[in-house]
Amino acid sequence: MRKLKVTYLLLVVFFIFMSCSQKNESQKVLTSSEDSLSVYFSLANDFSLTVEKRLSYTQKAYNVIAEKDNDSLYRVNLFKVANRYYNINDWQRFSKTVHLVLDKAELVSDTSNITKAYTYLGDYYQSQSVLDSSFLFYYKAEKIYFKLGDNYNLGKTLINKANLQFKAGDFFGSEKSVYNVLRFIKKDKKSNNTLYDAYNLLGVIYGELGEYENALTYHKKALLISDDEIIPKVFQSKATSYNNIGFLYLSEKKQSLAKVYFQDGLKQSNLKGQKPALYAMLLDNLAYAKFMSNDTIELPKLFFEALKIRDSLKLSSGIFINKIHLSEYYASVHDTATSIKFAKEAYSLTKTTNVRRDILVALKQLSVVNPTNASIYSKEYIRNNEQLQKAERKIGDKFTRIEYETDQIKDKNSDLETQNRNLVYIFSFVILLGIFLYIIKAQKAKNKELVYIQQQQKTNEEIYNLMISQQSIIEVNRIKERKRLAQELHDGVLGKMFGIRMNLDGLNRFNDELAITQRDNYIVELKNVEQDIREISHDLSKEKSGLINNFVAIVEDLFEEQRKTFKSKLISNIDSDIKWEPIVNSIKINLYRIIQESLQNINKYAYADTIIIELKKQDKTLLLIISDDGIGFDTKLKRKGIGLQNIISRTKDCNGTFDIESKKNSGTTITITVPLEQKINTSNNDK
Repeated sequence: MRKLKVTYLLLVVFFIFMSCSQKNESQKVLTSSEDSLSVYFSLANDFSLTVEKRLSYTQKAYNVIAEKDNDSLYRVNLFKVANRYYNINDWQRFSKTVHLVLDKAELVSDTSNITKAYTYLGDYYQSQSVLDSSFLFYYKAEKIYFKLGDNYNLGKTLINKANLQFKAGDFFGSEKSVYNVLRFIKKDKKSNNTLYDAYNLLGVIYGELGEYENALTYHKKALLISDDEIIPKVFQSKATSYNNIGFLYLSEKKQSLAKVYFQDGLKQSNLKGQKPALYAMLLDNLAYAKFMSNDTIELPKLFFEALKIRDSLKLSSGIFINKIHLSEYYASVHDTATSIKFAKEAYSLTKTTNVRRDILVALKQLSVVNPTNASIYSKEYIRNNEQLQKAERKIGDKFTRIEYETDQIKDKNSDLETQNRNLVYIFSFVILLGIFLYIIKAQKAKNKELVYIQQQQKTNEEIYNLMISQQSIIEVNRIKERKRLAQELHDGVLGKMFGIRMNLDGLNRFNDELAITQRDNYIVELKNVEQDIREISHDLSKEKSGLINNFVAIVEDLFEEQRKTFKSKLISNIDSDIKWEPIVNSIKINLYRIIQESLQNINKYAYADTIIIELKKQDKTLLLIISDDGIGFDTKLKRKGIGLQNIISRTKDCNGTFDIESKKNSGTTITITVPLEQKINTSNNDK
């Protein structure tokens, strides 16, 4: 029975250290968004506070985090909340929080936090003694860490697996797993905390196998690195090693040495505040060592002090062993009733925990302290012992089956992934082919449209050139008419005036009535000549004005057509100071086409309510400004279309400059500046 007790105590000590180690937060994350969050986290881990207060601060931290978005900081902080629930043994909230993190991590394919959640769920199911579920989650995490080459976390996960194998009674399998850990973390100083766990577990395994020298060797190796800086002081690793070495000496009936190590463990600073469960265990173990060495000083006070702490922490396993020890103590002082009472309480507790090894210990103690019912307890002991052996074999086989089935599922998933990937490739190829064919078809249609537009533009230019040519013919005819009128003035009007002047000179020598009457008639005739000259002059002036305004008239016709066809308001202003006669036709043609192209672009794309077109003279340049209040566009990002390229090309043909200003939802302004005094490239006049 003592061997079972020692095994149980060693196992509990190891589990306590392991649970603390697993919950180490190696990297602290600052949460600048809520100053209170860091305060809540700190207070939730203040072991000097009551469990209720630490739970309250943990819940407050969770409430702050719950309002945040699902980013990496959100998931890290949820893990910190889970750690706080773990440290106060609130398993229900711990499990709920970890499942929440897992769901959130899976939504964004966060492999790192998915794997971390697996290890936390392994911890949870281990605490609930659901070993197969715990093993499954550890195994899932192991596979991912191995694939990622993360030896640090792989080592920690393998330690957890080894721990489960130990609990299932598979000592050799557990030993093999620990040596795998040592192989992965060798020469990695940052893994010294895992190395400590490995040495500690090997010490527990060899102690269970009765190889006390090997067990002591590994526990002392663990003790040597317990002061390593990478192992947080809050883990109280040195106190744990002192406790485990004390167990070994206790199992070898070296009670004096055992008491020394238990007392050294209790001397570690802040032990009671940081690890009250370990403190209670050392008290109970020290009391038991005293009891075994007949040192009754402080007994049973030490037992009850340890039991009180364990009751406050609701540590079922610790409460059980405490009551077994008290039952043994009261049996030794012949207080049979109290001894039976504690043994029955311990047995009753095993029905809620369902730990078969504890059931065996309780039944054996009852058979010793209650001989009347010893046969009943012995039969129950034998039955439970057989069930325990079957269960251990079954759980060991189950671990192997879990690994096999998980690998099978993984292989099937891999095959499905390959099939899905191939399907994706096929569908992607088909889609790309369809897009390619669509682009070709659309490009052909667009090319046809462009050819049509170019032909239309060419036709429009030919029509405009014809109009200009007609205007040129009219201008030539008008020049001929003007010459004819000049000749008529010279030959007709001037001839008449010369004859009248000669006649008047001849009449100046006479003053009779006939001469006076003739002079009056000649004066009337002069007035008629004057009227003829005025009419000819007026006609010439009108012809000149009409000649000047031929380009303006063509542009105004374009504006009028725009106003009739489209609902946008068009405001135009052509400076009357511009002298169009000296401006060659090629510039007029390009200006006309620029205006026409701009109106087409605005009508198609701008969705403008108002269009303003100005032609004005500025020093020795001609300014064409076209603006609209349409949707605009980003000139840096948008590729220039054919229409805009044509405008730029025509501006260059005029030796002018082109400027465009546009912003989204702020309209567009095009400014074209053309020098008035220049030599025009006549090769482009047919555009």
